Amino acid sequence: MEYMEKNWVVYILECGDGSLYTGITDDFERRFKMHCTGKGAKYTRGRGPLTVRFLEDCEDHSAALKREAAIKRLSRKEKLELITEHPACVWQQ
Repeated sequence: MEYMEKNWVVYILECGDGSLYTGITDDFERRFKMHCTGKGAKYTRGRGPLTVRFLEDCEDHSAALKREAAIKRLSRKEKLELITEHPACVWQQ
């Protein structure tokens, strides 16, 4: 059996109230569906519709955690600049 490395991503969601949520996952499609059905992070529950604003591939879990922490330290203005510079294809709930 061949070992398959997981592909980790950092993502930013824009909630229906305009707030931003940052997270990581190794299966973005599954995780986004969880957020949309209220089974994701407690923060995103009841804050729909959700829009994917930023996706960034990471080398591994450790790199994803570090990048997530760095993004969470940014101000809202800096996060919006990051989104503008590196937009994700827009996914909506």
